[in-house]
Amino acid sequence: MKTISIVTPCFNEEENVTDVVRRVRVVMEGLPAYRYEHIFIDNRSEDRTVEILRELAAKDKRIKIIVNARNFGHIRSPYHGMLQAHGDAVISLVSDLQDPPELIRDFVRKWEQGFRVVVGVKTASRENRLMYRLRGVYYRLLRRVATVDLLEHFTGFGLYDRSVMDVLRGLREPYPYFRGLVSDIGFDIARVEFTQPQRQRGLTKNNFLTLLDMALLGVTNHTKVPLRLATTLGFLASGLSLLVGIGYLIAKLVFWNTFTAGIAPLVIGFFFFGSVQLFFMGLIGEYVGAIFTYVQGRPLVVEKERVNFEPDVGDSHLPGTG
Repeated sequence: MKTISIVTPCFNEEENVTDVVRRVRVVMEGLPAYRYEHIFIDNRSEDRTVEILRELAAKDKRIKIIVNARNFGHIRSPYHGMLQAHGDAVISLVSDLQDPPELIRDFVRKWEQGFRVVVGVKTASRENRLMYRLRGVYYRLLRRVATVDLLEHFTGFGLYDRSVMDVLRGLREPYPYFRGLVSDIGFDIARVEFTQPQRQRGLTKNNFLTLLDMALLGVTNHTKVPLRLATTLGFLASGLSLLVGIGYLIAKLVFWNTFTAGIAPLVIGFFFFGSVQLFFMGLIGEYVGAIFTYVQGRPLVVEKERVNFEPDVGDSHLPGTG
């Protein structure tokens, strides 16, 4: 009998974890041909999330818990949790119930057909329409410049065969853009479309900084176009400056007594080129920061506690294990 590992990252989700466990259990009862384990990785919640999970795990040994030593962020912690799963297939499922657990049936059906990667793709969302459209614009722009065919409106929700997880473990990514890695490794991908439901309980943990972090991570991990654009614009700007300088010189020589350059063009040009330089310096800094993070070689997370794990699961040699 094959085992399906369901991995749910959580942070301050005391209002949702019980319902997540219940709905997953109902779905898996409809798939009697498979065993399952439900792994929660908690990013050092400040509410009763861990306490509730311990109560649930005491009643059901299929529920397993990893508690991080601190909050390691929205990128490292979920990825670490997936690497600790050792089922024949691993399913990533968020704890806010905006990834419907009922889609697990469709994922497994596609997996049985031979697909090693099955992803959930949002075709619509009952959340903020403006944010959904802005994400769509970002995905389309990134796809145009990326070196791989990135999926639009894919957040990581999906099923990944054991062979896919073995490839991901070998990459040893310290700060992964997971939704890009899925496309980068090259397996055929089955898509399951769904409408993202509205969050019913609790507050979203995503803010402007986390969304910006994810957006820049996608750029620095999957395209060099911004760097080449900086080089090209620098060349064009220097050429333009040379032409403008020659034009001013000729005008001054021809109209020596009447032509005055004035200070306005100098001020405008100074601020324009200064802002362009700062923008691209920041962008280059993002690439340098990504390199720095990679060469540090730090673990994805450091674990404080595990519940219901067997002694031979999650050996210390695995990438990202604290």
